[in-house]
Amino acid sequence: MENLPDRQNPHARLRASDTDRDQVVDVLRDALMSGRLSQDEHAERLEQTLQAKTLGELEPITSDLVIPGGTTPLPTPMAQPATSNSPVPIEEPANPQDSFDTMLAIFGGGERTGRWRVKRRTNAVAVFGGHDLDMTDAVFEGREVTVWAFAVFGGIDITVPEGVSVRNEGVGVFGGFGARGSDNPHPDAPVVVVKGLALFGGVGGQSSAKRHKKRFKNHGELGH
Repeated sequence: MENLPDRQNPHARLRASDTDRDQVVDVLRDALMSGRLSQDEHAERLEQTLQAKTLGELEPITSDLVIPGGTTPLPTPMAQPATSNSPVPIEEPANPQDSFDTMLAIFGGGERTGRWRVKRRTNAVAVFGGHDLDMTDAVFEGREVTVWAFAVFGGIDITVPEGVSVRNEGVGVFGGFGARGSDNPHPDAPVVVVKGLALFGGVGGQSSAKRHKKRFKNHGELGH
């Protein structure tokens, strides 16, 4: 009797929010670190999580990992746009629930630079590869944006504009996890929250001024 299938979740057709996906990602990360999932299984399920549109698509991803009878995450209320005098351009999207982007680099590399739109959630996965997210001239789609960075034998570098602060909430396992923001954060500028996992890899970053200063210094040393 214990193996009988559960009744269909009445909320299965509801749109999944970033919070819902984050909860599933946390379960997958714990399962990987505890050995219940292999790296290949974790990567496969992570991709399914990042592409899931509804709660019904999220539910089976952790059905064999979570405790039976656990509650299914419900969508959270949509945040109201906030007006500010930010020195960095912020343009609220028409539908915040659809403000997300996914970047995959497997045995390769990816790059975002110039005038691009930083979604409220950006999923960057690098497996034996790398990503370069340069937000110097980007437009932010929220006062707070989240980058879920997963680097497995790879690296992810994040550059933020001056005035933007960074909050690190990720974990490094045999790797480094830590991006830095501006030394003088502006109270009305966006906040970039960096979450995820660096496994035998690295997730890092700096402000645009430090990045360009470093490049100028290296160029000057090469010239002598």
